[in-house]
Amino acid sequence: MPEYEPVLMDSIDIDAPIEKVWSLVSDVCRMPDWSPQVRSTRLRSGFDQVGLGTQFTNLNSQDGLEWTTHGEIVRFTPLQELAFRIVENWAVWSFTLDRNESGGTRLTQRRETPEGLSAVSLNLTETYLGGQDAFTQSMKAGMRQTIEGVRMAAESAAG
Repeated sequence: MPEYEPVLMDSIDIDAPIEKVWSLVSDVCRMPDWSPQVRSTRLRSGFDQVGLGTQFTNLNSQDGLEWTTHGEIVRFTPLQELAFRIVENWAVWSFTLDRNESGGTRLTQRRETPEGLSAVSLNLTETYLGGQDAFTQSMKAGMRQTIEGVRMAAESAAG
């Protein structure tokens, strides 16, 4: 079985109040604005706002490939944390927010695999996405791009 990193994480300081950053990251439908992999996100039928238990669908793409994933919000603490689990690969993605020393926001994005990764996901990564090492590097770069995008959006709205 291919090896993978069980936790990926990146953080950034944002010169904007925590309320502004929360308003951006808590709207999962905005993810395509920042993530290089997510092309569209829509709430599933029966869900009209984001909260604990909300389900959504993503259309993702990379290197000419497209695939759909289904997420469910598993942790939702306003102004502090939003986490969702992806059904297909079992990964849990989260955004946590903390006030930083300058009065702005420290935003951290994590991908954790508390249940491991599904065999289907591991196989697809090896077969179509360049293997675990390459895909992990791509995800790390994507996380940096995502949180940088949130930072730019929050700071331009705050300034």
